[in-house]
Amino acid sequence: MNLYHGSNVEVKQPELFPNLRALDFGAGFYLTSNINQAIRWAKVVTKRRQSGQAIVNSYQLNQSLLTSLNVLHFETANDEWLDFVVANRKGLNLTTNYDLVMGPVANDATLPVIDDYMDGRYTKQEAVARLLPQNLTDQYAFLTQKALDLLTFEEAKIYE
Repeated sequence: MNLYHGSNVEVKQPELFPNLRALDFGAGFYLTSNINQAIRWAKVVTKRRQSGQAIVNSYQLNQSLLTSLNVLHFETANDEWLDFVVANRKGLNLTTNYDLVMGPVANDATLPVIDDYMDGRYTKQEAVARLLPQNLTDQYAFLTQKALDLLTFEEAKIYE
């Protein structure tokens, strides 16, 4: 399976860094199977950091070895996904038992809904109802070295 990581630098050897901000699935190395999402993210990161170039790093994931990992997989943006994302965004770090978490990404379109839910403007059911029609792409959060070891670097490509 091909996965992509958008950045402002080439990343041949992915590393785990302490979480500097609240992310959907906790501190980890994030990838997606959607090349367009990775390109967008590379451009955003390059602009935000004001250095480097928009680079999409490509990896091959050996799916046959996933059974050796403790994996949490959210098929859709449902109640459980919403609770998990909100808890991680609040810094509650629910990922300590997992090597890899997979599921929909909370993007620019979903963040207002999640924020309104966190602020009590929507019930959980209302928030999920507003999230389901959205065409959410995926994200893979590699949370341990054991999970990172299943990735093989393929290439880094610059995007203008």
